[in-house]
Amino acid sequence: MAKNLVIVESPTKAKTIERYLGKNYKVMASVGHVRDLPKSQMGIDIDNNFEPKYITIRGKGPVIAELKKEKKKAENVLIATDPDREGEAIAWHLATALDLDDSKPIRVSFQEITKEAIKEAIKSPTVIDRGLVDAQQGRRILDRLVGYEISPILWRKVMKGLSAGRVQSVTTRLIILRERKIREFKTEEYWTFSAKFLSEEKKTFSADLLKYKNKKLLVSSQEEAMKIKKEIEEADFSIRSVDEKKRKRSPYSAYTTSTLQQDASVRLNFSSGKTMMIAQKLYEGVRVDKGVEGLITYMRTDSSRISESAVASCMDYITENYGKNYASPNRGAAGKAAQDAHEAIRPTSVLRSPAKMASYLKKDELRLYTLIWQRFVASQMKQAQFEGLQITIAGGDFEFRAKGERLVFDGFLKVYDARDSKDMDLPPLKEGEKALLKNLKEEQKFTQPPARYTEASLIKELEENGIGRPSTYAPTLSAVMKRGYVVKEKKALHPTELGEITNEIMEENFLRLVEPEFTAKMEEELDRISDKQNTWQEVIGEFYNILHPMLEQAEERIQKYDLNELTDIDCEKCGAKMLIKKTIKGSFYACSNYPQCKNTKPILKKIGIHCPLCEEGEIVERKTKKLRIFYGCDQFPECRFASWDKPIDRKCPKCDSILVEGKGRKSGTIHCSNKECDYVEKK
Repeated sequence: MAKNLVIVESPTKAKTIERYLGKNYKVMASVGHVRDLPKSQMGIDIDNNFEPKYITIRGKGPVIAELKKEKKKAENVLIATDPDREGEAIAWHLATALDLDDSKPIRVSFQEITKEAIKEAIKSPTVIDRGLVDAQQGRRILDRLVGYEISPILWRKVMKGLSAGRVQSVTTRLIILRERKIREFKTEEYWTFSAKFLSEEKKTFSADLLKYKNKKLLVSSQEEAMKIKKEIEEADFSIRSVDEKKRKRSPYSAYTTSTLQQDASVRLNFSSGKTMMIAQKLYEGVRVDKGVEGLITYMRTDSSRISESAVASCMDYITENYGKNYASPNRGAAGKAAQDAHEAIRPTSVLRSPAKMASYLKKDELRLYTLIWQRFVASQMKQAQFEGLQITIAGGDFEFRAKGERLVFDGFLKVYDARDSKDMDLPPLKEGEKALLKNLKEEQKFTQPPARYTEASLIKELEENGIGRPSTYAPTLSAVMKRGYVVKEKKALHPTELGEITNEIMEENFLRLVEPEFTAKMEEELDRISDKQNTWQEVIGEFYNILHPMLEQAEERIQKYDLNELTDIDCEKCGAKMLIKKTIKGSFYACSNYPQCKNTKPILKKIGIHCPLCEEGEIVERKTKKLRIFYGCDQFPECRFASWDKPIDRKCPKCDSILVEGKGRKSGTIHCSNKECDYVEKK
């Protein structure tokens, strides 16, 4: 019989950890939370100092019963849920459900799932950190008050299924504020000039026009551009100055949750949710030669700190594989607002290079692991060194400038090359020598509005403004899209009509709650609870004193919205006009003579091509229950043609199957819909 019972969250981790600990330990999984606030009601006694009412989550009764049964057999019980605030709260709920004394050292934290780390952690249990528990409890109650007090107003006044959220409403507003700037933006015309010059040694180099009469050149019309062009072509040019400058570039720190999500979005085209799902798998363990091993440290962190042992191990690896002149220890640091509860995200063993792990990991797992491994190793390497060159070419009233750089020492770029462009070589040039204008190109351009947020840029914005925490970014972005407030098109986040209406109500009635500064201040207050500088009751009380008057006024002020649109389409059943009915999952046609006539039909967005399967129907855009777009035949269910990729009106020249537009990594291509055919072409 096992003397010790260890409780973790994940069944995958349970098997691995039990194997590491041996026969004296039994490891069981709670599979996440076992207690929570009820879904059917507020679950908070506002008049009794906001006392929460926790209940056993549906389906978790048998789990708790099994844990209690094993608890009776064991001499010691240890709780090893995830090492973050959420995990600490789960540990407390488990202790309560199992009648454990949480004043005793029953809490164990695993920063990485490796044999050495597990055995070391199990030797030093601590008490459950009530500061972290209360901070998480305060966050949960705060979110419940916002969601359950404001959302019903939105249901009554706008549409059933809408929701407000302390962080999601601010996130939606940020996207809408950016959209307003784009709409208000006024495009202005401007012209640029680039030239190719020939040196005295007949070497060609390029330069851009920088100044005219010692001022920055601003040309806003074709007439003016042609005049300037003529003057440039008549001028005699020479090299005014040659400035050489040595430059160094420092490596990035190892990943935090935020920077990993941003980089995975930009480099791998992963959503934040996908990044965290794969990272969780890499943390919990992957089957390698000796069994299941955790490949990375805990993936929810806001610190770039690295342990001494990991730094030392990396120094040895870099010295052996790249040379001693590449190694430069960097222990990292916590950010300004970081909790610094864990290390940065790094490989549990630097010796497990991506090449060695390739045969054990799925394609996307390997891509993310490679990113994490490269970033960590690069963070422990020396700066890259460049020789920069800046050439000023002058003639008449004009001044051109050419820039170039040469990589002298690659340093960390040996492993992690994040440069936007490669080096630009310039020929040897001397001050005073003549430069012959070989070619001049003028180009008409227009100022561009600010770019829409992508997941990467929005996460960066949330982090910089102190909105949310590492564990909340992915679920927040998922929530605003699932609710239909935001859609993602080619990486860009666009607000929907529903999102704009909901935000308008929030701005007019709950403006303070959707101000980034206020939300960031609340995050700081919640952090102060974990440091025991405040009680969660005090923080919630102050917040509710702001919220309650807003609720009373909003109920009276908000007029009922009618989002239905009357069409000129006749109902086939009764002849009345059809309405466009809007829901959070999309729109559909419904008879205006409801409830006498209950006729409805979908609104199908045709893409202009016939179905390649039945040849009678037309291809339309559809959505899954999770609002993911796919393409199918409008004759469904008679015809079951379906494709994730958008079909085009052309057949494959190799196999005669329908061609489709690529997306994700295949974006910018057209390829065959037949998986067995390898035909691909560029758009």
